[in-house]
Amino acid sequence: MALDRITLTHFRNHPATRLEETAQFNLLVGENGAGKTNVLEALSLLAPGRGLRRAALTELPGHSGDGGCAVSAELVGGTSLGTGIRPDRPGRRVARANGAEIAALGLSEWLSIGWLTPAMDRLFSEGAGARRRFLDRLVLALEPGHARNAARMESALRERNRLLAEPAEPDPAWLDALEGQLAEAGALVAQARARLVAALAERLALLPEAPFARPELAYQPGGPLEAEALAVELRATRRRDRGAGRTLTGPHRDELGVVMAGKGQPAAACSTGEQKALLIAITLAHADLLEDSRPALLLLDEVAAHLDPLRRAALFDRLRAGRAQVWLTGTELPPFEAIAAEAAVWRVRDGSVERLT
Repeated sequence: MALDRITLTHFRNHPATRLEETAQFNLLVGENGAGKTNVLEALSLLAPGRGLRRAALTELPGHSGDGGCAVSAELVGGTSLGTGIRPDRPGRRVARANGAEIAALGLSEWLSIGWLTPAMDRLFSEGAGARRRFLDRLVLALEPGHARNAARMESALRERNRLLAEPAEPDPAWLDALEGQLAEAGALVAQARARLVAALAERLALLPEAPFARPELAYQPGGPLEAEALAVELRATRRRDRGAGRTLTGPHRDELGVVMAGKGQPAAACSTGEQKALLIAITLAHADLLEDSRPALLLLDEVAAHLDPLRRAALFDRLRAGRAQVWLTGTELPPFEAIAAEAAVWRVRDGSVERLT
């Protein structure tokens, strides 16, 4: 188990919620809108980033509070983690470990978190940007420094695009410096994405093609993976990029290729059910990687509702065999009958929780 003694204070519709005596399986049941996903979102914020909803900080505090909110938990073993927003600093997120304030990025030193939500069902039909964000979130759970490299890359990319779009010819020396920064950070981002896809592909290759569809992954880089080669490419394409008004080479053009094994069919052309199965398989493979590093949480929002009994049983067997602490949501208990006896179960109503088992 990873977390226990979890407290939500003025977080969304939860004015004061406490969950303790957790288990490997933790189940939140209740009607739509009761606040189940809000609990998962709160847990997801015990990792760097914007959480499973990618929400703005101003959306997190509940209306009944003072403009602030807090989420805290204790790792089994005694380490305490917390994050939240102070009323006097509404635009800034605060994080703590064992009572000491830390950068939010530092949370990933203690805990790895992965998740699957209904909003992710559109991953294969959306643009490449959604898949890059998905990749980066998976990388960040394993390599905390990835966020810093991605921020440096985006900053240099924005500045290069700004200079390329100006009427006057940019100073070549200034472009050289910017492209050097972009190439250095971009190569680190691209290499981390490539490592992740290779590790996931290795895990997925060991899986049978049933009952879940098995995905075959391919990292499709948007430019050279080495910093020196990327800098040379950026310099050589300045005139083209200036005509386009933006940079057309680099990791910001990366793509994740996903094909359903056995059929050789791109994920985007698969049925809705097949796409969901592919996404579950990727999520489970990533959870395996998380378990190799730090204590791991896996947050699964409404996942059982989309699976038939055979695939639900297979999913629970896979989760039971892993070491991650699993949090699931559902509107009713019957789909979770196979794990009910071993799960900690809470009924969620209007932002409050009641322990059932």
